[in-house]
Amino acid sequence: MNIRRSAAAVAAVAVLGAAAPAMAAPTGPSPSQALPSGLYGTADPTYDGVWRQSLALLAQHTVGVKPAEKAVDWLSGQQCASGAFAPFRAEPAKPCDAKTMVDTNQTAAAVQALAALGGHDAAVSKAVAWLKSVQNKDGGWGYVAGGASDTNSTSVVVGALAATGEKPESVVKDGKSPYDALLKLALPCAEGGAFAFQPDKSGKLAANADATAAGVLGVLGKGLVTGAGTQSAASCKDARTPAQAAANGAAYLEKAVAKDGHLTSAMPGATPQPDYGNTADTVVALAAQGGAARAAKPLAWLEKNSAAWAKQSGPAAYAQLILAAHAAGADPRHFGGQDLVAGLNATGPAPQAAEQKAGKDGKDGKDDDSPFGVWWFVGVCLVAGIGAGFLISGRKGRTK
Repeated sequence: MNIRRSAAAVAAVAVLGAAAPAMAAPTGPSPSQALPSGLYGTADPTYDGVWRQSLALLAQHTVGVKPAEKAVDWLSGQQCASGAFAPFRAEPAKPCDAKTMVDTNQTAAAVQALAALGGHDAAVSKAVAWLKSVQNKDGGWGYVAGGASDTNSTSVVVGALAATGEKPESVVKDGKSPYDALLKLALPCAEGGAFAFQPDKSGKLAANADATAAGVLGVLGKGLVTGAGTQSAASCKDARTPAQAAANGAAYLEKAVAKDGHLTSAMPGATPQPDYGNTADTVVALAAQGGAARAAKPLAWLEKNSAAWAKQSGPAAYAQLILAAHAAGADPRHFGGQDLVAGLNATGPAPQAAEQKAGKDGKDGKDDDSPFGVWWFVGVCLVAGIGAGFLISGRKGRTK
């Protein structure tokens, strides 16, 4: 759920190999082109524009901030006639074609944001219809239509279905629901009870913390915004029900953060470092499954250590932290000495309540001096072999 989801698409395509259809790389703005005034963040949006915009608008809505109209219009204007969304369309007036790299993650995130904001029923319905049309026979979804199902993509689509009032268990293909697909990606207790991103070429599952955070939300039928859950921390039993898979996955995550309070990046060849994005995802998953107390340790670590990361990484990072704070019952406006809401608002057009005041002096509220987020595309490609991140992330690496 990190500054998660577009490069993951590219990573997922790399993992899928021949299973994924060949597609041209999407084209984004050149360095000389100005970014759209309604877009959050100043980093190249080619691989995560819709993802980060969706998280930003969803986070604002969650804390009672009414986003700028042009920010919402930018997001809705990215939709293709099919109902799907690509990471970034520099010319939204130009119809999508076979070269437009649409994917399930951008589409599902946009659904969750537009459904929460209201007033976009037609766009949301078309997007959900497209998602249903590309469901795999095992009940899950891959990053791209036709790609093998993975935990992250399936889970974010489950969140989109839930956000629109659909019952995920009733959305089936060949008799299989998303829960069937996710249970197949859950490891047995003897191997930790985590979720894998996807099976490797030999069919083996490997525990992946990022996928586990996504999978816990998926089997709980939750989206990117969730409150505290009430399930018990039961002992691990091989997952035959969604509830047991959620308990197993939460136990795995709780153990992973028990020592230091955070997950660690496992990027090959790099010096181990804290993984802020996946830690935020872990807070959401733990709170959603077992309540705020279960997420207390990683939440406290984020409150103490995440300020510099959020400032460097941009809107999706601020949004992730806001959603983590919300899930665990913390105040995002007083989060370890930082105001996450103000930080997020400063990365894009001023919210409607501030727009009128800004208009008096000719400013549009855009933070032209905000730092570029980490361009995670390269990092994701490097770790494609160990799975893509949960919700697509702006983090530098992935956690296994």
